[in-house]
Amino acid sequence: MTFEAYDIVVVGAGHAGAEAAAAAAKLGSKVLLVTQMLDNICQMSCNPAMGGVAKGQIVREIDALGGWSGIVTDRSALQFRMLNLSKGPAMWSPRAQCDRMLFSRNWRQVLESIPNLSLWQDEVVSLTFDGHVVSGVVTRMGHIIPARAVVLTSGTFLNGKIYIGEDSWNGGRVGEAPAVGLSDQLRDLGFEVMRLKTGTPVRIDGRTIDFSRLQVQPGDEHPAKFSFSDTKPLTEQKPCYIANTNLRTHDILRTGFSRSPMFTGRIQGRGPRYCPSIEDKIDRFADKDHHQLFVEPEGWQSQSYYLNGFSSSLPLEVQLEALHSIEGFEQARIFKPGYAIEYDYFPPTQLVYTLETKKVENLYFAGQINGTTGYEEAACQGLVAGTNAALKLQGRAPFILGRSQAYIGVLIDDLVIKGVDEPYRMFTSRAEYRILLRQDNADQRLTPLAYALGLADDARMRRVEEKQRLSADLKESIEQTSVIPSEVNEWLEAHQSAPLSQRVRLSSLLLRPELSLDMLLSLSTELGAEVKKMPEDLREEVKQEVETQIKYQRYIEKEQEVANRILKFEDISLPADFDYFSLTALSYECREKLNRYRPVTIGQASRISGISPADISVLLLTFAR
Repeated sequence: MTFEAYDIVVVGAGHAGAEAAAAAAKLGSKVLLVTQMLDNICQMSCNPAMGGVAKGQIVREIDALGGWSGIVTDRSALQFRMLNLSKGPAMWSPRAQCDRMLFSRNWRQVLESIPNLSLWQDEVVSLTFDGHVVSGVVTRMGHIIPARAVVLTSGTFLNGKIYIGEDSWNGGRVGEAPAVGLSDQLRDLGFEVMRLKTGTPVRIDGRTIDFSRLQVQPGDEHPAKFSFSDTKPLTEQKPCYIANTNLRTHDILRTGFSRSPMFTGRIQGRGPRYCPSIEDKIDRFADKDHHQLFVEPEGWQSQSYYLNGFSSSLPLEVQLEALHSIEGFEQARIFKPGYAIEYDYFPPTQLVYTLETKKVENLYFAGQINGTTGYEEAACQGLVAGTNAALKLQGRAPFILGRSQAYIGVLIDDLVIKGVDEPYRMFTSRAEYRILLRQDNADQRLTPLAYALGLADDARMRRVEEKQRLSADLKESIEQTSVIPSEVNEWLEAHQSAPLSQRVRLSSLLLRPELSLDMLLSLSTELGAEVKKMPEDLREEVKQEVETQIKYQRYIEKEQEVANRILKFEDISLPADFDYFSLTALSYECREKLNRYRPVTIGQASRISGISPADISVLLLTFAR
């Protein structure tokens, strides 16, 4: 078989690869997506869920940019929960439990429906080059596929090795072969290659779990959804459950430490700090008498359950004995053991902001190959890499998001400037502008950008414009509507709120933390009727937007002022080939790191660890003209 030339070849069909291929094809590029197993597209190798703290914001941003992760999640969801509702709206994070087999099937249907996008089942073993520019790929079957750009999204497959106790074998996932060859080729070209580790717990036969002894964790009473498009919220949900380890569980797990690949040093790669294995948790937190576990369903029609928090690479007999010591799991049988996997990654300081590599032109990396962990982090990188590959081939300006524009911008800035020495996971604490980067306003922040690029269609843009118009009208009405003490004091006292002494506007009452917009709408028949006239699918979004704008207006304005002030430094360019060792006014550490990382702007330089405010002042005096 002779392959025609493609604009872009995407290697790997996980969450990064699928978003990369879809975005590039949407922008008009002729795309080939190559994967070892077409039946495993976007497989949820670890927990069967999308979203969570900060991760949910990323999925909403992907959706606002015209990506597919939010839509596929809504179509595949078993349960929806908005996390952190007891905190401010900057912390609210959507999370959906998914049917993992349905999720994969839905993603494949999406990819097969996109014009310009072809699929091919094979393994890419090496790249071809024309000088310092990538020119195609070579597959295990011996095919040479020409391409003007390549996006590598190989997940945990690059020289992957699986560990269960004292047993180990090469693999990208249990039952699937690793990807061999690419790491060595790129190392020979001068790329730095390192190892990381991650893991997964046993999958349990739900017919053998005594759910009556577990704590039920239901979904939200009125579930929302991820996509800003016309996907439908859940009308039926499947519950999750909460279980706990105990001291006997911990004692059993300790009996396997002498055969643990993590404790014996057979695994060299560093694992995720914020999602440690169960043996790591009981070793690091020896004073704890229990650890909470989440029992999560894997499908509407499946009896498989995922025991979140019980990731392990201990010998199988130890995993089983420890599992049987947990209340509700005394008779549990498993479908699949827990295991650890160690794999190659490329420190992401070898990339520029478009996720193109510095050493090879038109070669892009996205996902776990860059040292990240999580479906959401991978998917957003795929979207950015695929978009920028297409834009560059078309001679268009690159698509780069700043830290004040999106969590995606925070993630990529962290990777490119700071690098990683452990699997990177997004948290709200990583973002300086959390109140600006809420999950509810991702469409207003990003859809206009996506529409200008061609990633978002007319319907998406019209929906954003309608939401903005309705929000502005409702906010104005609330700010103009007044109430007097005799009308509302009895009602206020009934809601444990201080009575009024004079006429005030509804917007003033809404500043009280004990009062919500829904509560205040009941005070004004006219405003309540105005809200009911809104399109039903936009009503809750508009109310949430207006309530947040009024309650947090001062915080939003202050954060925006800080962002604008910092942006002045962000745009001051640094020369690409400058010898920073010649600037003796800089600290030696600063000169060393500037020469190594080559930041493009002073803003980027300011975020490199070890570069002080005094160093930034020297750079401003030297380059700010």
